[in-house]
This record gives sequence, structure tokens and C-alpha cells, in this order.
Amino acid sequence: MSQIVKEDTIVALATPGGVGAIAVIRLSGPDAIVIANSVFKGKDLARQASHTIHFGNIVDEDVILDEVLASIFIAPKSYTRENVVEFSCHASPYIITSIIKLLIKKGARAAKPGEFTLRAFINGQLDLSQAEAVADLIASNSKASQQVAMQQLRGGYSSELKSLREQLVNFASLIELELDFSEEDVEFANRSQLQQLIIDISRTVGKLIQSFELGNAIKSGVNTVIAGRPNAGKSTLLNALLNEERAIVSEIAGTTRDTIEEVLNINGINFRLIDTAGLREATDTIEAIGVEKTLEKISQSALLLYVFDAATLTPADVQRDIKSLVKDGLPVLAIANKIDLLTENLLQTSFDLPANVDTIAVSAREKQHIDQLKQAIYDKTVHGQLAGDETLVTNIRHLEALQKTYDALERVLHGIDNPITSDFLALDIKQALHYLGEITGVVTTDDLLDNIFSKFCIGK
Repeated sequence: MSQIVKEDTIVALATPGGVGAIAVIRLSGPDAIVIANSVFKGKDLARQASHTIHFGNIVDEDVILDEVLASIFIAPKSYTRENVVEFSCHASPYIITSIIKLLIKKGARAAKPGEFTLRAFINGQLDLSQAEAVADLIASNSKASQQVAMQQLRGGYSSELKSLREQLVNFASLIELELDFSEEDVEFANRSQLQQLIIDISRTVGKLIQSFELGNAIKSGVNTVIAGRPNAGKSTLLNALLNEERAIVSEIAGTTRDTIEEVLNINGINFRLIDTAGLREATDTIEAIGVEKTLEKISQSALLLYVFDAATLTPADVQRDIKSLVKDGLPVLAIANKIDLLTENLLQTSFDLPANVDTIAVSAREKQHIDQLKQAIYDKTVHGQLAGDETLVTNIRHLEALQKTYDALERVLHGIDNPITSDFLALDIKQALHYLGEITGVVTTDDLLDNIFSKFCIGK
């Protein structure tokens, strides 16, 4: 993929394969209209305006393969900024294969994974972070993940980073100018202004780094472990949250021995609920494995729902359980279950839990307060961060580049506070510029592009 021949014309199926009503075959490149015209019998496509659709037949040596609609996009007004023709044909695998083979015979080349979007990037239609957002948009499986991908596709934080980078480039050029006049010991770059700019950029970059936790949760789903002692009502709670009988419920302790995983969508965010084996001294080898898996899942979770029987456990029991389960920084919801069995006095019992642990009382069996629990789960994860225009980082590559940028900026600030020569200051600024440029594609390598676009589907 790294050796792209921009003079050639590529072709691929742009819709999912298989039997269906309609399929779209996409051509892109300088000869897209010429090649399409050579197999299309209807209007002369070479004489038609951009963004028009025309009915006709695809013909191979006087044999009609299919009736199609041909959509024309003339460069640079297309997704790739090249000439593009899209044939909407019937989605018979035979018809699709026959048309693509015919177009290749007429001079097109089969597209590689992500090659259309790669051309859009190379031709300046998208920056690199926007191109990656295309893949995220295709893979989005919830309202929130779709919104975040769309926001990034429309520019997201890349426009903000470009502006900051341009300001830093201006200072970098002044620092370089100082190096040219090093013997005269002059300063062209005002150190106070540079320091304030670095502080502003660091603040923006730091905010983006912090947004990754929520952004990744929205993109990939929130791993949410349901844990607690046997017969606390974990499986009943899972069923109540899903509103279906997904897990086996029994009064026999240790019924759940392996993890059960289901997805629950709350306000557009997917929570991957993981029902686990009850935490106790195991009575056999299989149950011991289940308990071990529970602890492993908790260590990998982004949110812990600790369920306890409010009718039988004392505050000391609950405090001891949470202390043994919770790792630093893990959000926890303590769920007091079986409130339908409590007396008025027990309902008012205080469990005196740590400040970072929120408590909510429910009856999973009677489905009491389940809606409030769902809202609490959402609030515990999102905690007011998800606004309509909120900028969120969802890409691990971007996160790594931002962290390296932040470190380089910290070195610049240290160099200003503890005066160092202009050449060392320039070096740290260049590194910050390099890592910022990696996000939007100002700085790229063939290996980087190969790694990103090879993960795309063919036809996109």
C-alpha cells in the first residue's frame, strides 16, 4: 500500500458482499469515467455533469450483465478528490463479480483495504485523524460512538491542534533565527510569550489525554463487572437490567461458575455487563476457577457493580468486601439488593462506605429502582463529560502521540524556567511539533499509513 500509483484507477465493491437488493461498485482515479463509459450503454458519461445519476446497462461484448445507475463525481468534488463513478447494480454475487472483472479488464485495478480513504488523505480531502474516524464511524455500534466518530470526522480536535501547532511553529522559527545569530547573543522569541503559549498548549493536550478514558469507553464499550457474595442476587440483577431471563437464578449458592457477558445500552453508551461467580471460599475445583475468573475480570473492569444482600450483610461485611475487591481509581457502585425483604429500620441502615463509592438500593427480583440504577451506572461513567461539542480522544495512537507531546512541552517549560541554550530549546519544540503532526498526518511514514489503512475494509 505504501507505494501508491496515483495515476491508476482502482475499483472495489463499496457495500457488504452477499445476496441483497442493491450493491455499489466504486471506481476512483483519472480514468474512472473513461473506463466506466466503455462498459456503460446509456448516456455518454464523459459529457455529463458532476453529481448526476444516469440509468443504463453494463454490457460485455454485447451481453447485458445488468441494469444499473451510474453516479458521477468529477474531480476534485468527490470523496477521493479524483474522478469517481459508482455503479448501483443488483446485489447478485455473480453480477458483482462479473462487473468488477470487466472493469479490471478495461484498465482498472482492484483496490486494497482502505485505499479510497487513503487517497482522500493523500489528496488533502481528510487529515489522518479524520481518515481514522471513517473506520470508527463504520464500526460504531451505539449512538454515542457514532456521535464521537462523526465529530472527529468533521474536524474534531484536529482543527484545534492545527491552530496550536501553527502558533508553535512561529515561535520555533524565531528560535531557529536566534541560532543563526548565536554569536550576537540576541533573542527574537519572547520567552514570556513562549512560556504562556506552551502552558496553553499543555493545558489543551492534558485535557485531551484525560478524555481518552471516556472516549475509549464510548468507542469500545464499558467493561462492567457484577460481583459479590453468593446469593447476593447478581444474576437476578443482570436479568432485571436486561429485562430478560439471561442468567440462571437459583437459591443454591454457587450457581454461577463461569462469567456471563451481555451488552446493555444506556443513553447511547454500551456497557458490557459481566456476571461473575460468587466470592467465597470455593467448595470444589470448578467453583475455585470461577472465583479466580471473577477477580481477574474485576482487575480488567472499568466499573464495578458490587451487589450485596442488604437483609443479611452488616456494614462491616460490606466495607470488608469492598476493601478487598477495589483497586485504586476503579469506579464502584455498591448495590444494596433485596430491599423488598427489609424492615423500615434496616432500610435506613448506613453502610458508611468510602466517599468514592456510591450506594443505591434496589430489589432485583421485584425490579424496584432498576431505572435509577441504570442512570447511576451511566452517571458513574460519564459524570457530566459528554456534551454535544465535547472533544474526546478515542484512538490509542493519538493518545500516545499526545502523551509524547505533553512530555516534550514539559521539557520546553523546564528549559525556559532554567535557561538553556536556544539549540536545546529548539530541539524540544521540534519534538512537540513532530508528535502533534503525527496525529493529523503532517508527519507520516509509509509504515504508519500501512498500519492504519490496512485495517479498513476493501471498498472504503
